[in-house]
Amino acid sequence: MRIVSLCPSLTELVFDLGRGSELVGITEYCVHPAEGVARIEQVGGTKSPNVQRIVALAPDLVLLNEEENRREDAEALARAGIACHTSLPHDASETAAMVRSIGEALGASPGAERIAADIEQRAERVRAATAGTRKVRFAYLIWRKPWMSVNADTYASALLELAGGENVFGSAAERYPEISTERLATEAPERVFLCTEPFTFLPRHADELALLTGIPRAHFVVADGEFLSWHGSRTPRGIDYAAELIRVARG
Repeated sequence: MRIVSLCPSLTELVFDLGRGSELVGITEYCVHPAEGVARIEQVGGTKSPNVQRIVALAPDLVLLNEEENRREDAEALARAGIACHTSLPHDASETAAMVRSIGEALGASPGAERIAADIEQRAERVRAATAGTRKVRFAYLIWRKPWMSVNADTYASALLELAGGENVFGSAAERYPEISTERLATEAPERVFLCTEPFTFLPRHADELALLTGIPRAHFVVADGEFLSWHGSRTPRGIDYAAELIRVARG
């Protein structure tokens, strides 16, 4: 089977399903596993793929994500007669379903079932462990200039809420709302998670926000964006990572 993956987390999933040798095209942002992706042709970015080159590679299946990739590229591939699998999981449960679906499409259902079951078991364990505990109010920032956060309809927020968090911007109308430092100060979350992607937040940005908002510096944590936004075979570790972030915040 010939596979093209246009989403980094799905590329990692293909390898973890034992189908990495069948990948003939990936994006420039597909970096895991490093030793595996190094030998595969890059076909552009997630939002700027070379559709003509993908068609020329004659894949049996192209894996896309509704948010990472553009609809017009998916439609162009479909018009060229290329089979596409598109997904957008919002939480752990939907991720398990996505893994099973991709596993079936790749003829790798046994491996997919192991990953999906691991997701479900870890999610249930975290859910049970946090039942009855107090909620930890958090904000999860993804961008600077302008400052941007996430609402409750996002995968990262869902993992943190599963662990007992409460997103202070959860009710925002936009999935990725722009926020002001004044609004952040007013919400006064117990934790402000500064993720490492798509913007690479660093400790100095936490220093900056602490000065701008008056929120104690200790409330700011630089968080691994791959664990909190890459859905697929990284989700089991992401569930545990989110749980540890909230556990530490709860004290």
